[in-house]
Amino acid sequence: MTASHPYEARTQEIARELLAATREKGSFFAQMRDRMRWDDKLLDWAMSNPGLRVQLFRFIDCLPALQSKAEIARHLQEYLTTEEVELPDALKQLINFSGGDSVPGQLAATTVSTGVETLAYKYIAGENLAKVAKTVERLRKDNLAFTIDLLGEAVITEAEAQQYFDRYLELMTTLSEAAKTWSSVPQIDEAEGEPLPRVQVSVKLTAFYSQFDPLDAEGSESRVSDRVRDLLRHAAKVGAAIHFDMEQYEYKDLTLAILKKILLEDEFRDRGDIGMTIQGYLRESERDLQELIDWAKERGTPVTVRLVKGAYWDRETIRSQQHHWKQPVYNDKAATDANFERLTRLLLENHTYIYAAIGSHNVRSQALACAIAETLKIPPRRIEMQVLYGMGDKLAKVLAGRGHRVRVYCPYGELLPGMSYLIRRLLENTANSSFLRQNLENRPIEELIAPPQPDPEKPEFAPDALPFPNAADSDYAQSELRDTGLTAIAQFHQQLGQSYRPWIDGEHRETLESVNSLNPSHPEEVVGIVGQISIEQADEAVATAKAAFQQWRRTPASDRASILRKAAELLEKRRHELNAVMVFEVGKPLKEGDAEVSEAIDFCRYYADEMERLESGANYDIPGENNRYHYQPRGITLVISPWNFPLAIPTGMTVASLVAGNCTLLKPAEVSSVIAAKLAEVLIDAGIPKGVFQFIPGKGSTVGAHLVKHPDINTIVFTGSQEVGCQIYREAAVLQPGQKHLKRVIAEMGGKNAVIIDESADLDQAVAGVVQSAFGYSGQKCSACSRVVVVESVYDSFVSRLVEAVRSLNVGDASKPSTQVGPVIDAKAQQRIREYITKGKEEGKVAIEIPSPEPGYFVGPVVLTEVSPDATIAQEEIFGPVLAVLKVKDFDEGLTVANSTNYALTGGLYSRTPSHIDRTMEEFEVGNLYINRGITGAIVSRQPFGGFKLSGVGSKAGGSDYVLQFLEPRTITENIQRHGFAPIEGTE
Repeated sequence: MTASHPYEARTQEIARELLAATREKGSFFAQMRDRMRWDDKLLDWAMSNPGLRVQLFRFIDCLPALQSKAEIARHLQEYLTTEEVELPDALKQLINFSGGDSVPGQLAATTVSTGVETLAYKYIAGENLAKVAKTVERLRKDNLAFTIDLLGEAVITEAEAQQYFDRYLELMTTLSEAAKTWSSVPQIDEAEGEPLPRVQVSVKLTAFYSQFDPLDAEGSESRVSDRVRDLLRHAAKVGAAIHFDMEQYEYKDLTLAILKKILLEDEFRDRGDIGMTIQGYLRESERDLQELIDWAKERGTPVTVRLVKGAYWDRETIRSQQHHWKQPVYNDKAATDANFERLTRLLLENHTYIYAAIGSHNVRSQALACAIAETLKIPPRRIEMQVLYGMGDKLAKVLAGRGHRVRVYCPYGELLPGMSYLIRRLLENTANSSFLRQNLENRPIEELIAPPQPDPEKPEFAPDALPFPNAADSDYAQSELRDTGLTAIAQFHQQLGQSYRPWIDGEHRETLESVNSLNPSHPEEVVGIVGQISIEQADEAVATAKAAFQQWRRTPASDRASILRKAAELLEKRRHELNAVMVFEVGKPLKEGDAEVSEAIDFCRYYADEMERLESGANYDIPGENNRYHYQPRGITLVISPWNFPLAIPTGMTVASLVAGNCTLLKPAEVSSVIAAKLAEVLIDAGIPKGVFQFIPGKGSTVGAHLVKHPDINTIVFTGSQEVGCQIYREAAVLQPGQKHLKRVIAEMGGKNAVIIDESADLDQAVAGVVQSAFGYSGQKCSACSRVVVVESVYDSFVSRLVEAVRSLNVGDASKPSTQVGPVIDAKAQQRIREYITKGKEEGKVAIEIPSPEPGYFVGPVVLTEVSPDATIAQEEIFGPVLAVLKVKDFDEGLTVANSTNYALTGGLYSRTPSHIDRTMEEFEVGNLYINRGITGAIVSRQPFGGFKLSGVGSKAGGSDYVLQFLEPRTITENIQRHGFAPIEGTE
């Protein structure tokens, strides 16, 4: 926006007028400055100290979960006495007490919790319908319209989705009945002689279906659309208007697509009391708005578009950075403001086709809309201004005083579910870039109303700037990636039943025996026919590797690394095909398989980098003596890979060995040999020399056992069960005739992983995280959560939501995009898991057992409660969708129970208590600890993976010391003196 803009002069005039009015004595902003109640002090302190701001908001987030004044006092001290917090004197005095049960502690708890509650209800219109009705009646007296948003916990169960829907029906009915008694306010109740609905509600599509997912666009649309239609019908019946909010970026396209489709149906096509939302901070928003305008022209009846800046900037930025996706939001606040102004013009200049609702607390943003409306003489029906309840009170009144229709967005609900909303408002109020804060600080008027000037120097986040840029998973919110992924599944389904042969000495070999790899979702389908090598062919493979070793070990590390990087490129190129193979061969749902391809790519690139780092070795020279420290490859590596991560794990084990200069034999699990054959193709195409890498599918009980004992094998890398791992460890320790070395065994052998839920946990997070960790890929992950240890004060609440969340999961064919829980790997696994379930029913109580579809190898998720810590199902690895819930008295007991198995692989904690988090870091005996997130999905470099105790032996996969296991360190010392003479550096 430049000064030459046709609306600029009038925008400046109106902005000055609005700003002057909002700065009058007694205004909203002045009140925020001048009042000194505790709720105001909290905001004031938060704005003055970044460290305090973070800790204070974390405490506020935790506060509703705390069930006693003693707990509140203890948490207040824990959060506000950290090193990064500089406390104001008043707050120092408030928290200067010993013990939460003390009188000063009780007083501090009462003071702060009352202040926070008062603060919350500045932004929340009421905790029940009666209070909301009073709030909207008060707004109407000020000539202000309203829209009501129902605050609620994250919808993670179908029961909650139904409750959300029912509460909206009740809300519309109750308010519409009350509206019959309200006096008419022509400014907001009519426009150009046309009556307007007095009641409006704002809803979110994701609240109508707990498994709303862009990947399952068709299924999500089907489940949501019926509820949307019923909602629209009820709104018409009672005379209410409905506005559809926009949420996270990943849901945007699907939300718009669903609404556009429904609103073109004959029943709803003529409805003008419906609205949608566009978020100005999204880079795609101008395109989206133009498409909405084009759609509205086709529809013939305008809908309202609420234009907002957007409320999830932090989340969108962090999520895109974590996934290495393009940042969907502008990285610069001024760029968002400039885009908002472009969108305002586009929206208002098309007022014939689409109505505008300008949602902003920025005086300049509202002034621009006023200037355009005035210049274009836009009829009152086609534009309104909107503000959030509690944030733009004075601005709303000033705008209404100018004759505009102004609508106040009013959330209502209890404090606990409203806390995330409150935190977003506090973040907005206290951000340096916030207009409210800048106005509060009395910035010069010229600065506040100047056209936004985006910073061209502010770069978008670049993944390449990270120490190790991980491969990006497919973002299935993008329709082209979603279509490509689903098309690949359909294409591979047409290729089932092909033959795959071993690769020995640079060529494919015929075999006397073969096995059929079956689709566990449909066992009658043969995914591939895989040749099985004989003992003689196994010996030939070892001999070939031995012959190739000397040349491969002398190949420069940079050349070996180049081959790995080429393999990474090929894996990326074949990503969707590899995903499809995993869907059919091991029953892995698409998203899970896609993340595995990313991990395989990361292994190739990371280990290539690591070997180049290690290749240089180190020099420790002193006068007269040179000392060289370097590494050499160990020899021949046998990789015995598992079926549950059939691409990522064999890739990591194999390429780490290869890049270190070892010749490597890959023997995959029999049930996942097709995907391993695809990996072999990639490595061969990447340029691995003849004899250096060999693909040797075969029976573990014969070929595998033979190779473990082979005297020419130097290193054995295994991932699988504890039983087999210990057997390999034992047999590899035996010195065979002719063997001149001790074998090194690297073994990852599973876990019995626990997640602790304490009394301060965010149960929204905890339930969702436990469900994904326990039942993702049907619990067939060594990292899966199989025990959840819950403090008794939150046990009942957690279990009830957990059960409903499990009930809401879609169980079925892995190739369907709606599936969250697919089959288990084979009939043997199915039978073993069912035996554990039978045992579990003897040791605990079945909270829920989802029926198993037929005829595949399915086991529906099972949750068992009232389980003792020493029960079989609480001690033995099940490797299936079975979760044991254990009740404990307190956090101390929970930590003891969590550590009570022979495993030490992964573990988790959901807590907002700093001391519990600190103790867990110190005392929870696991190799990978995850706090306030799921416990599966380790990422190369960021979260090196592996455990100890009976979970395995060796360094962590994806870590800086993993490649070292495939190398032997050497020290070479040379005396460089000759008859007392030695070159001395720096002399001539």
